[in-house]
Amino acid sequence: MTWTDETQRKRMSAAQALEAVQSGARIWIQSGCGTPSPLVDALVARAPELHNVEIIHMKTLGAAEYTRPEYAGHFRHRGLFLGENVREAVCNGRADYTPIFLSEIEHLFETGALPLDVVLMQVSPPDAHGFVTLGTTVDCTQAALRSAPIVIAEVNRQMPRTHGDTAVPLSRISAIVETDRPLLELEAEPATEMHMRVARNVATLIPDGATLQTGIGGISEAVLHCLSDKRDLGIHTEMVPDGVIDLMESGVINGARKTLHRGKAVVSFVLGTQRLFDYVHENPAFEFRLISYTNDPYVVAQNERMVAINGALQVDMTGQVCADSLGTRPYSGFGGQVDFIRGAARSKGGVPIIALPSTARGGTVSRIVPVLEPGAGVVTSRADVHYVVTEHGIAYLHGKTLRERAEALIAIADPRFQAELEDFAVRSHYMERKPALV
Repeated sequence: MTWTDETQRKRMSAAQALEAVQSGARIWIQSGCGTPSPLVDALVARAPELHNVEIIHMKTLGAAEYTRPEYAGHFRHRGLFLGENVREAVCNGRADYTPIFLSEIEHLFETGALPLDVVLMQVSPPDAHGFVTLGTTVDCTQAALRSAPIVIAEVNRQMPRTHGDTAVPLSRISAIVETDRPLLELEAEPATEMHMRVARNVATLIPDGATLQTGIGGISEAVLHCLSDKRDLGIHTEMVPDGVIDLMESGVINGARKTLHRGKAVVSFVLGTQRLFDYVHENPAFEFRLISYTNDPYVVAQNERMVAINGALQVDMTGQVCADSLGTRPYSGFGGQVDFIRGAARSKGGVPIIALPSTARGGTVSRIVPVLEPGAGVVTSRADVHYVVTEHGIAYLHGKTLRERAEALIAIADPRFQAELEDFAVRSHYMERKPALV
């Protein structure tokens, strides 16, 4: 049987393909811009017939209607990294959150600790040899489809073909649903003046020839805007946004001095707009790899001058970083923060950075806090933290005492909150009160 015959035999509607899902099944959904929304819609349409179906994924785009209250008992979501489309359901107890490093998710599938029954994914059209690609989003989907007996693919004419660990033979796919639709996009968060002030401080820590980990959010986008005067930067990251395009086209990002995969931007997925999808299509400058590879601290550390830039919701006076919850309410996830902070720390010339605005809620609360909010999770331990950067400066904490940490963090906190932070540090015997200026 040729691959064209195989395609014809497996071609069906989304409704027909989702008939393979049975009650009690555990389903993996490809994340980000690769979210196969027609397949998800067809799954939700089957809700009256299904019970106790568990849906697993990282941050997806779209409505995630299966988390709505009326689908309780039919579907339950297990989130490995939470997007805004599932956050409310998790906080209200209708869905679950698993704190885990992204680099370790695939191991759950491979060992049978989290066995899968069905994979829903979105892929590019097949090439002349009968291989589709995972396009924008490798993430954990390659490992998932190796583990699940049923693999349902939306073959979208508009999904870009990408290089690296993205190829999937048609023989591995159980059902093909052909579409021709624009991918779901994630518009970049606009970089505010506050973001730019933080980013300018971050940029001073990035040397020429550095390899970057980029992330989601206004600060990450702002940092990219501050790098036009750098030379020979590289990329090794779990994801990239649209902001890398201008730097690659101008030659600032060229990977010329990388010590691992020289000349290649190594990523696991992209999150952005059609401009980014068009840019990665058949672009050999991008090497898409499994997230267990991109986020492996041992692999990350092989990039000399590795700069990891990650955000935080709160940092306490000792350097503990909360990045996944608001008190007891799960907000996002561990993501790749610890993977890359540890990898950069072990890189020759590496720079592990936690970057955040010094305040939240319109400047009414400090993000540098005496203690983390009750119930808040520690994503990055105080022993892992090196640089903490706000718009007010840079604090270096690694190897520092509690007194030195408190002094450094107070110095980069918003001035309106410095007195109360110092008062707490004195009462906690972290430091002595500074003498009043005469």
